Amino acid sequence: MSSLAELTDRVRAFAQERDWEQFHTPKNLAMALAGEVGELLAELQWLTPEQSAAVMADEDLGPRVRAEIGDVTIYLVRLADVLGIDLVEGALEKLADSARRYPAR
Repeated sequence: MSSLAELTDRVRAFAQERDWEQFHTPKNLAMALAGEVGELLAELQWLTPEQSAAVMADEDLGPRVRAEIGDVTIYLVRLADVLGIDLVEGALEKLADSARRYPAR
């Protein structure tokens, strides 16, 4: 199992090896992330709730959904890296804030 830090390092190296850092501004990365989320949505758009819950069992759709989630993850990791945000720390802070705002009943 790979760690988030390892993924961040690999994505950063991938961009550096191709001299893509010049294009990886926060704005560009956020726009690319939004585009990839749109592609993920397109794969699920017309499925019923039951079909969407079972999408990974579909031999055609499952791999496409996995690939789109991979793209979303890569752009999110790259955006966080460029901005100097620790994704796990940020998510945990947000979860704690949400727990305060929406206490369990």
